[in-house]
Amino acid sequence: MKKAGKILSVSPEYAIPGGELVVKCEGVEINDPISLAFYFNDQKARIVGASNDRFLVIVPENFESHSAELSIENSGERSEKISITIGKKIADNLHLVANPAIDPEDGSIILTRSGSRGQQLPVTLFRLEVDGNLTEMNVEIMNPTGVAFDKSGKLFVTNRADGEVCQINNDRESVPLSSDLGVATGIAFDQEGVMYVGDRSGTIFKISALGDKESWALLEPSVSAYHMAFGKDENLYVTAPGLCSYDSVFRIGKDGLDEIYFKGLGRPQGLAFDRDGNLYVAACLKGRHGIVKISGDDNRAEIFVAGMAIVGVCFSKQGEMIVATNDAVYSLPIETYGLLV
Repeated sequence: MKKAGKILSVSPEYAIPGGELVVKCEGVEINDPISLAFYFNDQKARIVGASNDRFLVIVPENFESHSAELSIENSGERSEKISITIGKKIADNLHLVANPAIDPEDGSIILTRSGSRGQQLPVTLFRLEVDGNLTEMNVEIMNPTGVAFDKSGKLFVTNRADGEVCQINNDRESVPLSSDLGVATGIAFDQEGVMYVGDRSGTIFKISALGDKESWALLEPSVSAYHMAFGKDENLYVTAPGLCSYDSVFRIGKDGLDEIYFKGLGRPQGLAFDRDGNLYVAACLKGRHGIVKISGDDNRAEIFVAGMAIVGVCFSKQGEMIVATNDAVYSLPIETYGLLV
């Protein structure tokens, strides 16, 4: 066997640039650590941990396709390559603080440049077309946070600065639907099309079609935002990131009473379900950052996508996972489709 050895496995099998991968190897002769390197195509990766058969490597930047060939170079010799799937950057120079949203009509993606609370930026909402064209939405709305489409295809956005939820018409007009919602962050629609908005101070409101609100559920406050999604069981799932490293995903029944669905995530944020009932959460699990997959069958949790500073996730009509960080958006072709409610 070559001094470079052989790559046995890579975990997880999906990553975005900056993500940390666990690479298991055999036969790597580490006589001179300086001569040992990992390459993604022709890009040298940073090694942040190493043993004889296990390495922690950071995915480098700038991939023009979704596929990368990973190999080891050691003392001038290269190992055989192994293919992995890397997220391709499709938009940047943004400021996302929650999930993007997919337009059910044309498959375009609604993105935000949210800014700090109370900061009015010139442009705060964007539409990323399927062909990759990013267009500005000529809408005046401060600090857009949660974005979601209702069953009829209307776009709604929460404004955490003014504590309101607005309907966006024709990408040009923002019409307040309901106000006095505290620090309005998360937004979700149930199977009947009823809107729910989360005030990160501790309340989830139920909003009627006319904008009337009622306090529906009470949760512990969040230091940043509520993130919300309905599951196949018609319950509402909520993350409320705090300051500890052992936060929960909450499940709220139709009666507005909550319970802990899963506990043990670091700063859980955006979340989304696939059609099989599996839950994907932007979070940290056992010290590893990325998208955590929680199985709908047995609640088993694993890192599904490696990545840093991830705040949101959703699924495109093409079976791609759309991964949002603080400032950029990536696509991953995983042939998984989001839950339609």
